[in-house]
Amino acid sequence: MGFIKEFKEFAVKGNVMDMAVGVIIGGAFGKIVTSLVSDVLMPLIGKMTGGMSFTDLFVNLGDGEYKTLAEAQEAGAAVLAYGQFIQNIIDFIIIAFCIFLMIKGMNKLKKKEEPAPEAPAGPTQEELLAEIRDLLKNK
Repeated sequence: MGFIKEFKEFAVKGNVMDMAVGVIIGGAFGKIVTSLVSDVLMPLIGKMTGGMSFTDLFVNLGDGEYKTLAEAQEAGAAVLAYGQFIQNIIDFIIIAFCIFLMIKGMNKLKKKEEPAPEAPAGPTQEELLAEIRDLLKNK
């Protein structure tokens, strides 16, 4: 019975709900950034590089000549498809930059917390000892 109560307390705490919302929003944000990269930025980069697509870059490790990565993979040739790796690195950098900008914007929107007022200074050690001495003297 204690386990169920403990789990219930955990599941309804704000942190778990915040995390769930974060995962859902993160998934949606990931789709937006993926679309930005694949549909907007990569065509521009491809245009600047003369129509070259990073995902089609490969090294044939086997015998035979293949003009495209798809042709080599269809033939079952051993290939080192380093272009997809380059594409994933570019995706990561762009996604990390977008998340950085989003967090930076959220931090600017967040109210700056005012420092808590300092507690009034209490009596010093000498004052406390003098007070104890006086109390003992009066007894």
